[in-house]
Amino acid sequence: MAATLKKALQDIIQYRNAYFLAFSAATGYVSLGWDAGLMSGILPLHAPSLSGNLVSILQAGGLCGAISSSYFSSRFGRKPSLLAAGVILLIGNTIQSTIGIGMSPDVALKVLYFSRFFAGIGVGLLAPVVPTYVSECAPGTIRGRCTGSIPVGLSLGNMLAFWVNYSVSLNISPGTMQWRLPIIVQIVAGVLFLFFMLFQPESPRWLVERGRYEEAAAALAYIARKDQDDDAVVLILNEIRADFVGRHNLSLLTQFRKMGESRIIALRCVISFIAIIFQQWSGTSAINYYSPQMFASLGFSAASLTLLATGILGVLKFVVACITLAFVIERWGRKRTLIYGGLGQGLTMLWIGGYAGTHPNQGIVPATYVSIVAVYLYAAFYGIGWGFTSQLLGSEVAPGHLRPAVMSLASGISWLMVYAVTQLTPIIVERITYGTYLMFTAISFIMVVWVYFFIPETTGYQLEDIKYLFEKDIIIRSLEDAPGGWIFLGTRRAATVCELKAIDAISTDESKEALEDFKLPSDEELTRGHSLRSSRERDDHMVI
Repeated sequence: MAATLKKALQDIIQYRNAYFLAFSAATGYVSLGWDAGLMSGILPLHAPSLSGNLVSILQAGGLCGAISSSYFSSRFGRKPSLLAAGVILLIGNTIQSTIGIGMSPDVALKVLYFSRFFAGIGVGLLAPVVPTYVSECAPGTIRGRCTGSIPVGLSLGNMLAFWVNYSVSLNISPGTMQWRLPIIVQIVAGVLFLFFMLFQPESPRWLVERGRYEEAAAALAYIARKDQDDDAVVLILNEIRADFVGRHNLSLLTQFRKMGESRIIALRCVISFIAIIFQQWSGTSAINYYSPQMFASLGFSAASLTLLATGILGVLKFVVACITLAFVIERWGRKRTLIYGGLGQGLTMLWIGGYAGTHPNQGIVPATYVSIVAVYLYAAFYGIGWGFTSQLLGSEVAPGHLRPAVMSLASGISWLMVYAVTQLTPIIVERITYGTYLMFTAISFIMVVWVYFFIPETTGYQLEDIKYLFEKDIIIRSLEDAPGGWIFLGTRRAATVCELKAIDAISTDESKEALEDFKLPSDEELTRGHSLRSSRERDDHMVI
């Protein structure tokens, strides 16, 4: 443990610019998590129809923002898109905090719905761009921790909102300030996000795509805390440039069309979509938004008591996210966290469903406390696996030239799924009661099987090298990376990434067309340092 802490401390010192960049971007996710926690406390104060609308209208705005994020992040860059999202979110939350002041109830309701939708656009625009930006900026050795700061920000906002709700329920008499104050406090997170992002560089991969190589080298050097002519910076810059040959400045329509240009490209894109669908249909959205009602159904009747139980749930999510960030994500890797997390989610949901089926009448019995623990354990396993890793996996496997479109569509699917789950969960619980939890159980086990057999490990690979994991023998490679996968393999083995890169290099050397399209610096140029001026001159002859 001491050695692990020492190494983590050394990494933080060495890569402090990268960590601060990730922290700055993840601050935006505090607002997203805050809204989920905010609504879980506000929902019990309103009629069911209004509660459903308050939740769903933001999801509708989020869907619009997510779909449009691909165009804005590709056209104007990742950083300007994030700043614009922060401004939109601030305006929406500010309007929400002033609802009802000097206006009739009918007008106030309309303004409330508009402000929720408008803020949703900001959140939806922010949601896919943050993981894209962080994954494109983070060094490969710490990319898991950097991108993992996003769910930490999400759980932090969730936790803070839970406890603000609990505090106002105890200390503020029923009235407008009981819901207005948590919204006002949410504005602070938005201001901090804008302030921190002002000092961060643009994504070096977006800069390369736009042909701005000097700025890309400067961004890479800043993130890695090295000189621009350092061999490591030169090598990474050349690999990024090679990956974008013939793929510069693709239009939004072209990006969507190229998602199906080959089987491997299509597979890498679809993985992001499937991971998001599984994430949302494993029961997390239902717990996020309706946890107070869930605790009430398990035997807790007092509103303050249900909010307290929900607040403790928020603390647990945050603690688990921090532990996963510090000690788990780079040690276990993406695959094992998803497998172990999914298994834990399925088992805890199975218990909750069994309890709800055998105790249909509300009332506290000994098994009630076990069920409360099961809810907390579900949150812990979700924080270790699918709540932490699914977005990270999607941003890593997405092809670099299509990453904005893939993450935009994946985020749109996420908002659509959240919208559907939050609308359907109360209806499903009413119709099939405990069967709802059994449905989530089945989905959790299915997603474990999917990861076990079809997803290779991506930890430690440079973004430009992840494509080789899907070149051939995907199932064999996935089983090699899976715990106990050797049972299914026998003597079969997949080609290593180094072998596939060597084959690719040989075929590239034999291709005159590839050599004419792109010329990497010679060994002599690399030894004397990278010349951005000569690099720019070579780019004039690139086929784009």
